[in-house]
Amino acid sequence: MKHATVIANEQIGENYRRLTFEGQALTGVDWVPGQKLQIAMGEGFVTRTYTPVEWDAKAGRAAIVGYAHGGGPGSTWLRDIQPGNECDILGPRASINTRAISGPLVLFGDETSIGLAGAIVRQDRDRFCQCHFEVDDRTSAEDVLTGLGIAGAALFKRTASDHHLGEMEAALAALAKTPASFVLTGKAGTIQRFRQTLRRHGVPARRVITKAYWAPGKVGLD
Repeated sequence: MKHATVIANEQIGENYRRLTFEGQALTGVDWVPGQKLQIAMGEGFVTRTYTPVEWDAKAGRAAIVGYAHGGGPGSTWLRDIQPGNECDILGPRASINTRAISGPLVLFGDETSIGLAGAIVRQDRDRFCQCHFEVDDRTSAEDVLTGLGIAGAALFKRTASDHHLGEMEAALAALAKTPASFVLTGKAGTIQRFRQTLRRHGVPARRVITKAYWAPGKVGLD
């Protein structure tokens, strides 16, 4: 565990927060974009996992982008934590390493995947990375993506019938014909669906990285 202090909690879009942490324990860290942090949220060993968007090992400062939707412990903590509050952080630890694959990248995910997209863009601004996100609010997501320097992302308005997933699959099928590698993150069921789509279109497993961040009714995914 690393002890840190929150120095900023900024609302950067509807339900989105950018938190910045600072502390001596955050110095000298060999951070790889795509790694994860687990943050303790008070009593009961409740933790939530986030992907840092940046890490200044010299200054001992790190930042995350979190999506505070609903009334769960993670969302409540994101909204309520204040500058000056202290917390314990586990990590950074291995999660997604896009350096393990070469060439252009295509990222499919949702609001919980935007932090990862920001980390990937900062890792190598010359590397092509095309992003596709399912979101509740396009305008808010666009504002957050612009602030993170992520240009040209395709945003799909979430529907109750999941009709939008068919639209995303069509984009996925077209991209399967290219030499790009795929990063699938976010909701577990959607990842499984998209993985099967890529398999049907002949994309080899070595060109696909997956990471489930959440599933309805389940906690503890990271």
